[in-house]
Parts: sequence; C-alpha cells; structure tokens
Amino acid sequence: MSRFIESKILEADEQLIKNALSGNKSALENLIKKHQNWIYNVALNLTADSNEAADLLQEVLIKVITNLGQFKSESKFQTWVYRIIKNHFLNVKRSKYHNQVISWEDYGNGLDQTKHIDLEDSFQVDKKMVVQEAKLSCMKGMLLCLTPEQRLIFVIGELFELPDTTGSEILEINRDAFRKRLSRARKQLYDFMNGKCGLINKRNPCRCAKKTQGFIKKGYVDPNNLQFQKKVIAKIESVVEKKLMDYENDGYAAYQKLYQNHNYQEPDDRLLSLKKFLDSKAVRKTFDIQ
Repeated sequence: MSRFIESKILEADEQLIKNALSGNKSALENLIKKHQNWIYNVALNLTADSNEAADLLQEVLIKVITNLGQFKSESKFQTWVYRIIKNHFLNVKRSKYHNQVISWEDYGNGLDQTKHIDLEDSFQVDKKMVVQEAKLSCMKGMLLCLTPEQRLIFVIGELFELPDTTGSEILEINRDAFRKRLSRARKQLYDFMNGKCGLINKRNPCRCAKKTQGFIKKGYVDPNNLQFQKKVIAKIESVVEKKLMDYENDGYAAYQKLYQNHNYQEPDDRLLSLKKFLDSKAVRKTFDIQ
C-alpha cells in the first residue's frame, strides 16, 4: 500500500473519530462499518467458529466504542484496534473452547481415526462446497493447536502479513521477539501439515474428499450450514497489504498460500445488534449525542 493511500485512510479514520467524539452518531456507525469486516475475519481465524467469531467481533466493537476517546493518533487506528483484540483475546478469561489448546498429537490422532469414506450425495448444496468446508474446517482447526498468543501472531504476521514493526507494536514486544515467535508458530503448524496433510505433501494419505463424510458424522461439518462460506467477499490474499520484507526464506510459501486462499467473509450485520448499545445512555453521554 502506498504512503499516499495509507495517509488518506488514516485521515478518513481520524475524521470519523473526530466527528463521532463530537456527537455525530452517523460517523460512529460508519467507523464501525468500515472496520468490522477485517475484525470479524481476524476473529474467525482465532476461534475457528463463526458464532464465536461473531461474539468476539461484538465484544471488540463495544470496547472500541467505549474507549474511542483514548485513541491519540500515535499509530494507525487499525493498529490500535488490533491491540484491543490482543488484550481482549489473550487477557480476558474465557470459558469457550477456542482458548483450550489442542495438542498436535491429539489432532493428528483425530485425523487418523477419521476413516476414509465416500461422500454421500444427498445434500442441498454441491458436494464440492461440502468438501471445501471440510478443508477449511480442518485447516482452521489446526490453528487451535497453537497457543492463543501464537495464533494471534500467526494471523497478524503470516495470514494478513503485517510487518514486524506493526506486529511488535500490537504485541508490545520488540521486533526480533515478534519474528522469532512467528517463526516458531509457523514451523509447528507447517511441520504438522507436512507430516499429515495431503494438500501439501502428496505422500500423506489424508484427503479432504475422503475425510468429509467422517467430519460430518463427528459434527465438525454441517452440510446445511457452511459457516466458512457465508457472505464471501473475496479471498484473504486479495485483501492483504503486502509486508515490507520476508521474515525468512524458509520455503513455506506454499503453506502460506493455502491459508491466504481462505475466504474473506462479511459477518452478519453486527451493527444492527449494536443499535441498542449505541442508543444507551452511557454511549450518548460519552459521545454527547443529542
């Protein structure tokens, strides 16, 4: 992204924030609309579940709104929001399953124990879409084998390719530490894929089409509710702001491409469910909305 375009986006955010803090409710709603898609897609890859991602999106948006007056324009607004995501996702105690790390051994055993079965042809949607859902579900599920911090670093640095200058600012660590932690997360994930996944290593027997029926029986895939194929806008790779430099030349490009080829989706309109909150007395007082 050019400096000119980036500065224009920053100016637009700052103007919306200024207007929102001056009591312009429309500016506040437009700020939410502008940023909710990427927050949702970050959340979707952190949780591997569309309902959990929607909850995380709403929780983050509420924190953004209630803390908006604390944004000092010392960094990009998006970087500031990423820090809110980080603090909420890593520091708030949550009982939901996505904070429970799955061991690589258990995940691998689960794949091995899912028998190869021919996919039934009794769905309302195309079989190819059901197989694609199985692939997306499996790959996002692998991210749950990373610790929550590793997952966040992977999403920031590998999936959306933020430079280490930004990643280190979000995680509040130095650039070298960010690069090392990203490298460890990538190695763990990609070593596992190399040992198990037929998409990346043809010698592996695991094939998405053969595992799909087993995933359906276990409840991992619902052919009537394809959660990773709703409201698809684009592929992640098409919305990535390319990083300034490679972290290392380690031959992982094919693995990264598989993840960046995942769908970039719109959430259900969370703004509608935030209407009551935006109309609450506390928000109206904070933003001096008449």
